[in-house]
Amino acid sequence: MAPTGSDEPPRTASEPAPPTPLSRLAELHGVAPAYSPSPGRTVAAPDSALVAVLAALGVDASTPEAVRDALARHEAGTAERLLPPTLVAWGGLAPAPLAELPAGTRLRITTEQGEELTSAGHLPPGVHRLSATAPDGRTADTHLVVAPTRLPAPPGRAHGLLVQLYSLLSRRSWGMGDLGDLTELTAWAGRALGAGFVQVNPLHAAVPGEPTDPSPYRPSSRRFPDPVHLRVEDVPEYPYAEDRDRLSALLERAGRLRDSVLRKGALIDRDAVWALKREALEAVCAVPLGPGRQAAYDDFLAEEGQALEDHATWCALAEVHGSDWRNWPAALRDPRSGATARARAELRHRVDFHRRLAWLTEAQLSAAQRSGREAGMSVGLVHDLAVGVHPDGADAWAQQEYFAAGMSVGAPPDAFNARGQDWGLPPWRPDRLAACGYDPYRRLLRALLRNAGALRIDHVMGLFRLWWIPEGGPPTEGTYVRYDAEAMLAILVLEASRAGALVIGEDLGTVEPGVREALQERGVLGTSVLWFERDWEGDGLPLSPDAWRADCLATATTHDLPSTAARFTGEHVELRDRLGLSTRPLDEERTAAATDVREWLALLSRLGLLRGPSGGSPASAEEAEIQAVHRFLLRTPARLIGVWLPDTVGDRRPQNLPGTWDEYPNWRLPVADAEGRPVTLEELAASPRLHALIDVLRDPGGPAGSPEGPQDPAGRAP
Repeated sequence: MAPTGSDEPPRTASEPAPPTPLSRLAELHGVAPAYSPSPGRTVAAPDSALVAVLAALGVDASTPEAVRDALARHEAGTAERLLPPTLVAWGGLAPAPLAELPAGTRLRITTEQGEELTSAGHLPPGVHRLSATAPDGRTADTHLVVAPTRLPAPPGRAHGLLVQLYSLLSRRSWGMGDLGDLTELTAWAGRALGAGFVQVNPLHAAVPGEPTDPSPYRPSSRRFPDPVHLRVEDVPEYPYAEDRDRLSALLERAGRLRDSVLRKGALIDRDAVWALKREALEAVCAVPLGPGRQAAYDDFLAEEGQALEDHATWCALAEVHGSDWRNWPAALRDPRSGATARARAELRHRVDFHRRLAWLTEAQLSAAQRSGREAGMSVGLVHDLAVGVHPDGADAWAQQEYFAAGMSVGAPPDAFNARGQDWGLPPWRPDRLAACGYDPYRRLLRALLRNAGALRIDHVMGLFRLWWIPEGGPPTEGTYVRYDAEAMLAILVLEASRAGALVIGEDLGTVEPGVREALQERGVLGTSVLWFERDWEGDGLPLSPDAWRADCLATATTHDLPSTAARFTGEHVELRDRLGLSTRPLDEERTAAATDVREWLALLSRLGLLRGPSGGSPASAEEAEIQAVHRFLLRTPARLIGVWLPDTVGDRRPQNLPGTWDEYPNWRLPVADAEGRPVTLEELAASPRLHALIDVLRDPGGPAGSPEGPQDPAGRAP
């Protein structure tokens, strides 16, 4: 409230603070001076965060004088500017800003195909160059993104599997799941299970080193896949490699590594797997390519160009100087320096080795997608795009001009995490992306969509805004930075439509108003997880299936959440308590979890979906409950139904437990059964429990999925 005697009216907590020169400057550059963590509540960003974020965007706001100068420059620049650096035209129609140009302005458009146009009539899809010259002499050179109005809907309803590839070992794996396993999985799932897709974790290249960060969501590069996923024996040159004794010894060691995970309770050891594969691949890559293979490799090099050269150079330099490029000799920290060019020449053998690995990995990814489509999958592989990259890695080195120095991406405090989150990922600069027509973003999407039927975008809200945290500060001392969502969406729709691929946005958690609507308008599917689908604005009870949205991938759980079996048994509560992650006393957590389960079971029972032997064993009751959950998902209008692969065999353990590092073996667990025994791909294929669950999805109108039928007094079907 204003001091006594002041003419200023009182201000409620929901009203924004009066704008200051600093807050006005921040807003002009897409930096939020405040944010709303919940309806009716506004939290101001610290001035220190605004100053630091503006500095990362190249704007000096360190003093009141600097703020005034920056405001004046921005105002003058706006008056001079004819057009923004990037424009969007949906459906080929000319964007509105062109109609606002001064009368007599001359336009020249150079399309991607090299065609010259003098008007912005119906435009072909692509990212074109537009030049404008006004009568007063002002000019503008702008990137013009022309995208379809929306992505097409999925070709039909489909169910599929969700799997963390490293966790899926077969009898041929070298200690972790690989692309050979993925090819077998897509072929089997398509033919034997009627699956329309297989969704995998991000397969991006990791930052090497021991120990490697096992998280697939903190990669070195999002543009190139990780060769640790290669099936060495499937490389065409493998049979011709010399020193067969050496390769036989490596295969034997790989077998012992695999058995240690499958039979002796060892964790997946990515570093040990890569050490074996690297040695084997060095022998394989020493085999000269045949003329046809050489021509294909040359085409790949030409297509990938400088991006691949940079990635392979970083890999070679990391072998010499360590994986954190910020600790390299100063001249090598610049990818365009003369010292880097000389080092690349000196390390040309290692550079070519890493280029070859990228090519081989792409080829095996292509084989996995092809096997799924040939097996009848309507979609095939669903790849996962991580939010960002590791600050030590190849992309952060090669694309320094596009990343905001001294910043990290995360999340503000909320009801679930009062301290907020820092993900340790440097954000892209929205101004630099717009200035280059979103070139690195376009190339990233194109590379990922090349071997995919769909792309899942982790934290899809990041297309609209991201929470930036100044380096060294806590997540509470950050602020939101806005991106040009229309341009980000247009590029996404353009590249996905060219690839004939679907897009699935992971839109769980706190979502800014209007985001889901904007995504739906452009044909981007959302993600709905059963345990979160409640009537939050009403009685808080589970939503009936007809209240779910249609444009989504519906699942029972994800890699960051408890398995469905753990939900029903309550084991996830005990685990979180043991690790000190609970925010309430154990009894309260148990009660809340039991209430959650009881409410869902009541709805499943009322709908006639809960079937199983009356008075059966706890194991059979739990299996029946998991089947009922998936019958429920079928009752929703969701276009895609995803089955978490560990759920098919009753696995109790989450693959990742947010908030832990060494306390829990995140990203290092194989798929296991209800007793914790690792299960191979071959055993999954023969699992009666898996097939019983998939039968629910394949025959929704049969006895297993029928909503009719008598109920016993406990609400369970006989």
